[in-house]
Amino acid sequence: MRHHGIHHVTVIAGPARRNLDFYTRVLGLRLVKKTVNFDDPATYHFYFGDSIGSPGSILTFFPWEHVAPGQTGTGTTQETAFRVPESALAFWEQRFIEQGVEHGKPEKRFGQSVLPFKDPDGTSLALVGIANVRTDNTWTTGAIPTEHAIQGLEGVTLLVENGEPTGAILTDVFGFREVAREGELVRYKGDAVLCSVVDVRSAGSKLPGRTGGGTVHHIAFRATDDAHQVEMVRKLVETHGLQPTEQKDRNYFRSVYFREPGGILFEIATDGPGFDADETHDNLGDELKLPAFLEARRSEIEGKLPALT
Repeated sequence: MRHHGIHHVTVIAGPARRNLDFYTRVLGLRLVKKTVNFDDPATYHFYFGDSIGSPGSILTFFPWEHVAPGQTGTGTTQETAFRVPESALAFWEQRFIEQGVEHGKPEKRFGQSVLPFKDPDGTSLALVGIANVRTDNTWTTGAIPTEHAIQGLEGVTLLVENGEPTGAILTDVFGFREVAREGELVRYKGDAVLCSVVDVRSAGSKLPGRTGGGTVHHIAFRATDDAHQVEMVRKLVETHGLQPTEQKDRNYFRSVYFREPGGILFEIATDGPGFDADETHDNLGDELKLPAFLEARRSEIEGKLPALT
């Protein structure tokens, strides 16, 4: 069965130790994979998610120790949102106060309660309260009980000059549908349980964004398998005149990349083989995992990676 939604979101961060602490200790996510940036193996690539690393639960990071700050603007992702039980927002607001997390006041968007906040790199994030939220595969810690835990990603907000061409990609290629409008925001929804919401904000000729710390590097949409991915690529080429990359093997999924009309880097990632391809579910994230083509350089790579303890 095909699920229309987002597979993962990848963000640029600063110091690796700080990034790891915030997402595992403060937010209570599971580190489901500790590997490296395949194109820059002296840099970690962290994957955070639910207990089994479900597609749609995954927020990933390239943590560069001395990265310059980025800037949100047109052609960037304005915000990435997690889903939590609606009753948990008061818990999180208090936890943010106690942990010194920068956050705003709860607000309403499309009838939902939303608590915006930022991570130590200034990444714009939010918690969205969901009624009757499913708690499958919840990862919990002693400080964050199951009834308050993050349940995966909810979606993203994109900031582009003109949202219509972006919306056409979402609906025609990725199987989303327009479900609501609120001011300059248009909401698109897929049918996956996790991370199936994309809000597109048309901002006109505002200042373009700048890639750097605290900004989203790319958004990966789900393909059930290789055949589904090929079908999406065909539509991108034949209907939308875009030229995706060749398929790249990322060990835990296979990917192609392209710039959508608003300038944001999109990926199409297969659901499989999954994060248990080289670790059991019980041991996800325990060891540094390298792709086969880098394994011979393990000692060199481990010597260049920053300490995490």
